[in-house]
Formats: sequence, C-alpha cells, structure tokens
Amino acid sequence: MNRAALFLADGTRFDGDGLAYEGTAFGEAVFYTGMTGYEEALTDPSYAGQILTFTFPMIGNYGISGQAAQYSRACVAGVVIKRIARHPSHHASRSDLPSWLNAQRIPTLLQADTRAITVTLREHGTIWAALAVGEAALAGAEKRLARFVRGANTKDLVPSVATRTEHVEGAAGGPRVVLIDCGVKRAIIRELGALGATVTVVPYDATEEEILDHDPQAILISPGPGGPSDAGVSVDLANDMGDTLVMLAAYHGHPATVTALVERGADVNRLNDRGQAPLAGAVFKGEDEVVRALVAAGADPGAGHPTAVDTARMFGRDDLLEVLEGR
Repeated sequence: MNRAALFLADGTRFDGDGLAYEGTAFGEAVFYTGMTGYEEALTDPSYAGQILTFTFPMIGNYGISGQAAQYSRACVAGVVIKRIARHPSHHASRSDLPSWLNAQRIPTLLQADTRAITVTLREHGTIWAALAVGEAALAGAEKRLARFVRGANTKDLVPSVATRTEHVEGAAGGPRVVLIDCGVKRAIIRELGALGATVTVVPYDATEEEILDHDPQAILISPGPGGPSDAGVSVDLANDMGDTLVMLAAYHGHPATVTALVERGADVNRLNDRGQAPLAGAVFKGEDEVVRALVAAGADPGAGHPTAVDTARMFGRDDLLEVLEGR
C-alpha cells in the first residue's frame, strides 16, 4: 500500500493510504455529499481539474458499469475516499472502483479523515490543493503546490472537456435546440433527446452566426468546469439571440442571461411563490457568479424571506457576505 496525502494551500495536511497509481494531482479541493452516483461524479466534466472528496464513508460497492458515465473518461484530477469497496456487487458492474481509478491514472487517497476535510473545505471555501501518492510524489508535493498556486487559474478547464466539433444528438425532426457545450454531461443531452428534441452540440466559442446557421428554436448554454466567465459566453450573445429565441441556461450561462435580462428591464427583486428573491436563491444554490451579477445589477440583499444575507450567514459564506454587504 502506498503512502498518500492531501495538501491544502493553507498548510493543512491529511494523510492516508493510496492506490497503486502513483503521482500528484493539483486543483481545487471540493467535496461531494451523495451516497450514490460516484461514477457520474467522477466522470462529470463540471469536476474537471478538481480534487473530489466523498463525504459518504463507503464508496464503490456497486462498481463501475460504464453506463452511468457522463464523459468518455474520468474528469476529476484526484479523489479522496474514506473506505473503498474492492469487491462490488451489482449485475451491471464491469470493474471495481480501485482498478478503474488506477486505469484512469487518478491519484487517490484512502483512509483519510474525510469528515475533517469536509469541515475544513466548508469553512474555508475554494482552496487549491495537491494530492500526492507514493514516496516520490510526497517528497516534493508541498513545494510543487506552492509553485502551482502562484499561477493557478481555471481558464483551461472548459477547452479540456468541451467539444471542438459540431455534432447532432437526440431525436430526428424534433424541436431544434442548439446546445453550447461548456463541458456538458451526457445526461443533459440524453434527457433533451428523450423529450423529442433534435440537439445540435456546438463548441463553447461558437459565434452567433455559426449558431444561427442551425436555425434553432431554443439555445441551451451548458454547465461545465471552472467559473462561468471561463466559458466566454457573452452577454451580447445572450442579449442578441434572446430577441427571437428561447434562451436556456445551466450554470455557465446564468451570469450572461441574468445580465441580459437586467439590461432588458427585468425586476431583480421579484419574489417567487415561496417569497424568495432571485439573489437569495442564487446564494442558496452556491451560484457565486450569479450573486455577483445580481448585486452589480442592483439587487437588494435584504429582499424576500429568508434574505440573501440570512442565507449566506446560514451557510457560513463569509465571502458572499462581503459581496452582499459591499465590503
């Protein structure tokens, strides 16, 4: 069994054991709270370049099927698991999780205190980290992390997982949807197809002319890794095409569409049927870029119940409180 450790940029270290694959992963440290769905999470392009900690203590007991994968390969940079199942039991399983992670060359930390890691990440927020497996990787991990942090950013994550070529998915002859791929999950395309849509997937940097060439009836800006601004989906694009087309957005498209709606005179303080304002809803969902876009548009942090400020305090989001309170 290899020695392994997770190093956070603030100097915190968590030790444990590693799988057979030796190496070092660098990226943002985040956590995943699902009891199931680990195959989907590990192959989700939204987690590209991130070191993913699973909070549930046992992961891997139904193996890897390949059917649940959201991408053609693992997208995470590294993985932290308390206890991993080496002998899965499920009729669809084609591989055990440890073997699959080794084959995918994903540095993996086992037997670490995932509860303490989760608490640290929850209190700290986004933080860069390194996950090292093996003696050689451990020896230089802290110095390499320090160098990595000095120039770290998320700008290259979308190109690493988004399509570079147009292709058509879904049902033939259905409503025409153009999906701007910022790192889309297979499930989104599958569900659109199940609804009868003809889905034309285009690169994240497709021009308005290239999109309109497909004569779409609706446009969907997909989710993806990094921050929404990394996708380069402009407000002008959302504004121009919003005149004649249905604009749909998931994560990366939210700031652009929110700003476009504000420019068109939308009420940023209008409450939903639960008495919640858009700003509080964005805080609750952890959509930081949307929060900033709404604040910049003049949204009231004290509107609705609970307010955006109350929601940020409830979740310990001091970073968003600074934004909401103008500090």
